[in-house]
Amino acid sequence: MFGKPAGNSACYYNKLATGISHVYLNTQKEVYMRTNIVLDETLVNEALKLSGVKTKKDIIHLALEEFIRNQKRKNLLDLFGKIEFKDHYDYKSMRK
Repeated sequence: MFGKPAGNSACYYNKLATGISHVYLNTQKEVYMRTNIVLDETLVNEALKLSGVKTKKDIIHLALEEFIRNQKRKNLLDLFGKIEFKDHYDYKSMRK
């Protein structure tokens, strides 16, 4: 059986019937999910060396954050050329 995460947890949920999913909700309203995955050991070791983080959990979090950031940036680039500004619009004056 898995224990509660460290810290003050507002809610703790553990689906032991399936053995697959464990969700934690802490006081900062963050949701955690426990899962088992098979990773390429070579990729994980290289990522750990390049990133400087110490745990597999941290490297997965870092990879997810970077993936999300890249997807948002990509979605923003999709708007390039689709937004029309008025001819007299002076964005530089707005920066002052």
